[in-house]
Amino acid sequence: MQITEPTTMITDYLVAALALMLGWRLSQDSKKRDCLAERWWAGAFFAIAAGALAGGTSHGFTHYLGESGWRLFWQVTVYAIGLASLFLMIAALKAAFTGGWLRTLALLAVAKFGFYAVWMWQEADFKYVIYDYGSTMVVVLVLQTWAWFKHRAASAPWIVAGILVSFAASQIQIQGISFHRHFNHNDLFHVIQMLGIWLLFRGGLHLTDAESSSPVSAA
Repeated sequence: MQITEPTTMITDYLVAALALMLGWRLSQDSKKRDCLAERWWAGAFFAIAAGALAGGTSHGFTHYLGESGWRLFWQVTVYAIGLASLFLMIAALKAAFTGGWLRTLALLAVAKFGFYAVWMWQEADFKYVIYDYGSTMVVVLVLQTWAWFKHRAASAPWIVAGILVSFAASQIQIQGISFHRHFNHNDLFHVIQMLGIWLLFRGGLHLTDAESSSPVSAA
């Protein structure tokens, strides 16, 4: 069997396994706490897992998939990450706003995803995926920073740290920084992103819905 990019495939699969495991833990915790923000956050982790699984397959089995098969798996990757971006945005909005503000901003987030979905139908450059995901991270960063200054939200330090690590990983991917021809910029991106995912998971355990009168923090 000929694997085209074995290290990239393996690191993608590791990202998928980690995101799936942490997403499951978040979903179970959200049920216990009845927290919709955390539930949306968990959904983002499941979407990340799907995207990483499809991405690893497209990198590793290019010779067997053919052009149409490769494009199918790549589209799954692109749209799964777009959904992860949407779910993270809605989770952060749910943790920050209620009522009309929440509905309006959530609709804008859905519209943003719609634009992304149309744009990426014919676009294969991963940098646009990073741009979409990065813009969401900026919004979440602002909201969580505000939550920290407003009421010392326990989720904020973890999520802010996770976002900063994700930004660093994205820059490595965009700049094409690599250590070795068998450990390229995609592989390094995946490894660093795993740390970012874990930090975001820790933050998700502390998310609370904005309308909650008595926020509950996970240990």
